[in-house]
Amino acid sequence: MILEKEELTAEVKSELYKALTKKLFLLIKPDFDYISNAANFVAVIFQNVPDINWAGIYFYRSGKLSLGPFQGLQAYPTVELGKGLVGGAANMMKTVIFDDINLYQGQQMSSNLTNSEIAVPLIKDGKIFGVLDISSDSMNRFDQEDKAGLENLCEVFLKILK
Repeated sequence: MILEKEELTAEVKSELYKALTKKLFLLIKPDFDYISNAANFVAVIFQNVPDINWAGIYFYRSGKLSLGPFQGLQAYPTVELGKGLVGGAANMMKTVIFDDINLYQGQQMSSNLTNSEIAVPLIKDGKIFGVLDISSDSMNRFDQEDKAGLENLCEVFLKILK
């Protein structure tokens, strides 16, 4: 399913995220290693969500977030809790959207191609497990439909993991 930016209505996004949920159940299995599952999770998002240029997971380890599987340009290997969009989402344990990342002063930029971003915390057993981070070169790319759809995908992903 290849969609153009102009076709990203709320209804289209809702159907897209439902279809991606079905794909997750086919690709991700509890008996697979969590890194393998995370790699497929990110690939499903990167290859199917239109108008994004980076998608990846940061795992919470030893008091900071460490880069896990991702697709796109190179990225910072670690992020401190409370720092930047990813660290802020982990610290607050809630999804954060920035329509214009250039206005956010605490953001570490790994690419000048990022203009908007969404960070969805991965919460397992009431604790931070990691953060799903997605970027776009378009301004105002992410909205409440993306937030709801991606939060649901993250919940499904975490439920499938052991």
